[in-house]
Amino acid sequence: MSDLIAKTAIDKRLAGIIAPVIEGMGFELVRLRLMAGKTRTLQIMAERPEGGIEIEDCAQISTAVSAVLDVEDPLEDAYTLEVSSPGIDRPLTRLKDFDLWNGYEARLETEELIDGRRRFKGTLAGTEDDEVLIDIEQGPDTVTIGLRFDWLSDAKLVLTDELIAEMLRARKGSSESENGTFNEADFDEIEPDTAETATDTASHQE
Repeated sequence: MSDLIAKTAIDKRLAGIIAPVIEGMGFELVRLRLMAGKTRTLQIMAERPEGGIEIEDCAQISTAVSAVLDVEDPLEDAYTLEVSSPGIDRPLTRLKDFDLWNGYEARLETEELIDGRRRFKGTLAGTEDDEVLIDIEQGPDTVTIGLRFDWLSDAKLVLTDELIAEMLRARKGSSESENGTFNEADFDEIEPDTAETATDTASHQE
């Protein structure tokens, strides 16, 4: 499983338990993180293979995942389960994501220095074999570089007007601003990663 989906050893263990449940329901695991805190939060992002997810879907996934975690009992301490959509400026965690969002701006970060840098911002240009292609500006020119998928430590879309317009088209106009136009400011109060979220507020314990 990609490190972008599950980074730490416990994340990977949890993903191994949870992914089959989510896939059996017709969804795909996009990202899983066990977040530290007074009460830990298990954050799960999921969507349909063709993209998109509704709040009702998140609630159903939360119920199913809670049931399997109660049986498997992989976590000793109390935690809160949160299931959400990937959001607007979504993380890119699977190789296919870079083809799906070809033409959109993204920020990529690598584990190691590549030509003296770890961070790359530009326009996604698809994939070639196991490499992610991105068009970046170098002085007056735009060049296409390839980064191996397994070099990436983080990748996400950049919130742009074009991206917002695409997401709104996908939602078929279900969300509208007061004046009927959309811009980045309309989303200032929205946490993109939890645009569609179902949270199991009950603490899970031994």
